[in-house]
Amino acid sequence: MNSGVPEPGRTMPFLQHLEELRRTILWCLGVFTGGLFITFPLAPAILNLLREPLARTVINPGQFLQSIEVGAAFSVSLRIAGWGSLLITSPLMLFFITRFVFPGLKDAERSAVKKAFCFSLALFVSGVVIAWWTTLPAALQMMMRMHDWMGITAIWTVSSYVRFCLGLLIGFGLAFQLPVIVFVLGSLGIVNAKMLAEKRRHVIVGLLVLAMLLTPPDVITQLLMAIPLILLYEVCIIILKVKQKP
Repeated sequence: MNSGVPEPGRTMPFLQHLEELRRTILWCLGVFTGGLFITFPLAPAILNLLREPLARTVINPGQFLQSIEVGAAFSVSLRIAGWGSLLITSPLMLFFITRFVFPGLKDAERSAVKKAFCFSLALFVSGVVIAWWTTLPAALQMMMRMHDWMGITAIWTVSSYVRFCLGLLIGFGLAFQLPVIVFVLGSLGIVNAKMLAEKRRHVIVGLLVLAMLLTPPDVITQLLMAIPLILLYEVCIIILKVKQKP
């Protein structure tokens, strides 16, 4: 009679684990592909949305961006559709991933993952919105001033512009996942509020370096990323301090 505990020498549970992993990967790929059918027709509208921060820098953003490659429009639409599909389907893909991981987690770990899931999604969206509304226009204006300072006529291609915008927006969204990591580690008892407070100086330096790596090479844009991350880190300390009170 099978009690659910694998017998010594049997490989079936491991093979079943691999089969479940294969199914999870296929489900994620299928969901992502389905998302492409939604986002690809919307690529022109998404590009217009990406142009809005540029409208605060130049008079006519539609004519300012140029295309000098035959396949530029197709490659840009694929890039926009791909990242758009990843964004809208990520909650469903995370659901399949957590369904695969959950059987091997304890109750406390499952609770931490569930809370982190909602927290992560909200922070990612917040990071992208903040970057689109504040950081991206500031970065574009700074890049334009650098062109003027160097006496260079700015003629930007649509490919480089989309790559720049998506890199900055996604970089902000990913950087805003730091509090999720801190929250999960705190929920699992690996770190506590006192430990985070003691390492505050080191973390601030690390966040400044992270902002330097993920943003264009200007101080204003780097601070626009680093300051919210530092504030979120302080919020995590407060949350863990309240949660860990006896």
